[in-house]
Amino acid sequence: MMHWKDLLTAGRFDPTRFQKENQESIRTSFERDYDRIIFSAPFRNLQDKTQVFPLPEHHFVHTRLTHSLEVSSVGRSLGKSAGEYLIHKYPDLEPANVTANDIGAIVAAAALTHDIGNPPFGHAGEVAISDFFKYHPYGYIWQPHVSTQEWSDLCNFEGNAQGFRMLVSNKNGLLLSYATLAAFTKYPRPSLIFEKDKKRRSQKKFGFFIDQQKDFEHLANVLGLTKINSDAWIRHPLAFLVEAADDICYSIIDLEDGSTLGLVGMEQTISLLGQILGDKFQPGKLEKYGSDAQKLAILRAMAIGQLVEECVEAFKDKEEEMLSGTFDQALTDIIPSAKALAEIANLSVEKIYRSTPVLEKEAAGFQVLEGLLEVFSKALNHKYYQTELYSGKDKSILRLLPEGFPLEGWGEQVNPYPLLRALVDFISGMTDKYALSLYRRVKGISLPGT
Repeated sequence: MMHWKDLLTAGRFDPTRFQKENQESIRTSFERDYDRIIFSAPFRNLQDKTQVFPLPEHHFVHTRLTHSLEVSSVGRSLGKSAGEYLIHKYPDLEPANVTANDIGAIVAAAALTHDIGNPPFGHAGEVAISDFFKYHPYGYIWQPHVSTQEWSDLCNFEGNAQGFRMLVSNKNGLLLSYATLAAFTKYPRPSLIFEKDKKRRSQKKFGFFIDQQKDFEHLANVLGLTKINSDAWIRHPLAFLVEAADDICYSIIDLEDGSTLGLVGMEQTISLLGQILGDKFQPGKLEKYGSDAQKLAILRAMAIGQLVEECVEAFKDKEEEMLSGTFDQALTDIIPSAKALAEIANLSVEKIYRSTPVLEKEAAGFQVLEGLLEVFSKALNHKYYQTELYSGKDKSILRLLPEGFPLEGWGEQVNPYPLLRALVDFISGMTDKYALSLYRRVKGISLPGT
């Protein structure tokens, strides 16, 4: 059984030692997490990463940045409400100087970073990177040189694991609190495990690459996260709230964006949101709002408020089971509005995620990311393995890699996994626009300045 006093430890992540942080009088440790994230370059880059839709000229739709800010706002509400319950239930938290605001700040900060590891072009980008290593000649050419676990990492790019890697990086990590990092980690397992338990939500995906496993083990030991087996851990309970905040926002906001762009009819959108509100829904009152945008805004706010209330109640009901590890489902799957959310999800797949603009964006993403990985992977392979093919073109390509890229020390007798991880770091960290621009330049489609 895990214990809240341990789970809310405020020290900053450092795999070499554990040291509690000196407290400021103005900001708590967890509030500082939020501020560090807001001012970080990876977070700012989310401004130019699409959420679902390519950005139109005349309508507002969400980017990864605006989505993350909204998820964080919902997460803070969930965390504070759940925190008030926990502080009342567990008297030992008050002497440890843990407040409901602290718990809200942890969830808000973790939610702010939940998409920080996503590559350009959204989930299509994840598949594109994975498929490159599975199917492209200059992708699977690396397989004989790495371990089975490392190959699984490369063939299954996961934004959650990439995010954890970025947050704990020795070079550019944000030095977040242990509790915030654990709340961020919705899938506390590596990519390759002996047997995945399909009934456990926390094993649906994975949360760290093999070269960060020791980092996660250190995190788990500090917070007292329980290990399920040799491969996986029980989720930090606050990760359920981070997940719920994301589920609430993308369900409601993607529907709103789809309606704004005309992919879903206004009447159907109002009806779906009305199902969540139940008896609180009063269609007649919408008539006082002059525009569809205003009607959507008020319904969106009310629907999110209702879902927050339901998820907090579900958290209270299942909290002890979370501590023991016997509960492992999405909170949004067990609330009264679960059926309505499922209907929204099904409609979103049909009308939004398979719409022409989204499919065109995904197709472009596959082309761009495969093209970038090909030219860089080919040049690296020629430099270290097929040296007889190493050309002037390869040399020019490698000069485009970022400053500090680890180009020395590789060869036939050296495992290239760290080199390939660095390449994936570079590509996955790009914005959509930069990836497209660089692709055009390395493929000779356009020249710099044109």
